[in-house]
Amino acid sequence: MKDTTKYVGLDVSKKNIAVAVADEGRGEARYIGMIPHTVEAIRKLVKRLGEPDQLRICYEAGPTGYGLYRLFLSMGIECEVIAPSLIPQKAGQRIKTDRRDSIQLARLFRAGELTSVYVPTKEDEALRDLVRGREDAKEDELRAKHRLTKFLLRHDIRPPKEVGKTWSYKYRAWLDTLKFEYSASRIVFQEYVHHLHEIEQRVKRYEEEIEKQSIEGVHAPMIQTLQSLRGVALITATSLVAEIGSFQRFQTPMQFMAYVGVVPSESSSGEVRRQGKITKTGNRHVRRLLVEAAWSYRYKPAVKGKLKKRLEGKPPSVQAISWKAQNRLHTKYYRLISRGKESGKAITAVARELAGFIWAVAHEQEQDVKPSN
Repeated sequence: MKDTTKYVGLDVSKKNIAVAVADEGRGEARYIGMIPHTVEAIRKLVKRLGEPDQLRICYEAGPTGYGLYRLFLSMGIECEVIAPSLIPQKAGQRIKTDRRDSIQLARLFRAGELTSVYVPTKEDEALRDLVRGREDAKEDELRAKHRLTKFLLRHDIRPPKEVGKTWSYKYRAWLDTLKFEYSASRIVFQEYVHHLHEIEQRVKRYEEEIEKQSIEGVHAPMIQTLQSLRGVALITATSLVAEIGSFQRFQTPMQFMAYVGVVPSESSSGEVRRQGKITKTGNRHVRRLLVEAAWSYRYKPAVKGKLKKRLEGKPPSVQAISWKAQNRLHTKYYRLISRGKESGKAITAVARELAGFIWAVAHEQEQDVKPSN
């Protein structure tokens, strides 16, 4: 029994870790106890459980990140980070505790019923933090703009027609001319404007670093190659690379589409096949990026402006994929619209096929890199 594998389930929180072990075989998983979430306590736990080569450890992906995973790897212990949404649940189960969760993890891990997630490298994780930080700042920027415009609306202050679009240069110049009767209102307006300016400067700093990473970073070649596609400029390309890490994880474009969650759900039985809405599983950040990029394919195929500049120096195979994507996706959008499909559903269908073209371009880039390795 000393040489048998032990399957360890960890229910991890900010301060504590609940530990359960299921020995190889069919015996019941047993609860070990609660330990502090510190490196010292974890090392003591490993010594208590047995030799590193006899242990297989798992825990759910969550806000604590991948520090535990990297710690166990440095100790020579096999570890997996589990996708929480794919953990099997018993119908009717209404009691949830750390103890029960750790025992369930150990038992299901031993049975091979758990699905692990891709763990990014430290470089990938840093790039992901960067693009998600910008995404958070853009959300803050939108909220700040809404607060300011709603403040003006409450005071029945409306821009004149000659100002044009909201947040244009003329609109901002008009904001500078506004005066208020009461000092309290004036202070609120000034603070709203100043807060918006601070957020815009933060976004600018994020984007400067993103541009630097696209030129000098580890993933710079892939970021530059993805920009050969219409609708996939600097921010989108960098975000895709940051979220995916390595496109080699997907052997086929369909696997990538399924990972993003843009494939139809299905409920079929016998000869009856029913397909429904998209699954929306996987990475929601990538799914949003694909849908945003798909709107570019409403316009007629053309290689001009910024896209023409981005295509300069790219391999002929990549340029061919880019042009094929424009023609195919533009045709698909208007074919679906002509059949009476809603524009949102048509764009979702375009986004699904765009995922396939992104996979193809990434595959070309990775093929070019392989000989030099």
